[in-house]
Amino acid sequence: MPDILTILAAAEDGKAVPAAFGVQDYQWVSLAMLVLIGVFVWKKVPGLITGGLDSKIAEIKQQLDEAKTLRAEAEGLRNEYAAKIASAEQDAEKMMEGAQREADAILDKAKADGEAMVRRRKKMAEDKIAAAERDAVAGVKAKAVEAATSASRTLIADRHSSDADTQLADQVIGSL
Repeated sequence: MPDILTILAAAEDGKAVPAAFGVQDYQWVSLAMLVLIGVFVWKKVPGLITGGLDSKIAEIKQQLDEAKTLRAEAEGLRNEYAAKIASAEQDAEKMMEGAQREADAILDKAKADGEAMVRRRKKMAEDKIAAAERDAVAGVKAKAVEAATSASRTLIADRHSSDADTQLADQVIGSL
């Protein structure tokens, strides 16, 4: 039996190549192709291949549809959260404005209360000073009255006699 290299070399030289069962090598290739095609047709391989491809296509379409749905949901959530963030920012801004107004109102009230307290304290101090002045004036007047009565007694005692008293009493009665 010749080896494969010998057969190949002979085929290149154009010499006759031995054939098995009287069939040439190109005929064996054709026969193998026919058998293969026959098996494919008999086993419905093209249908299986197209069926497999169709099921794979359907699965990919389903995955794409699911991805589109998920993307739409994600965009909806993103828009919802963007709106919530914008709303939260507006609420925060309003809260800051309200807090600023409250702080300004508290400062204004504190100023007004402080000024009112200063006025009250000033009034109280002025009232105390006026009361002290009145007390001092009353004290001075009392001392002056005391000094005047004491001086009057002394003067009357020194200058008036009983005759002068009688004469003074007569003058007063006569003027009435």
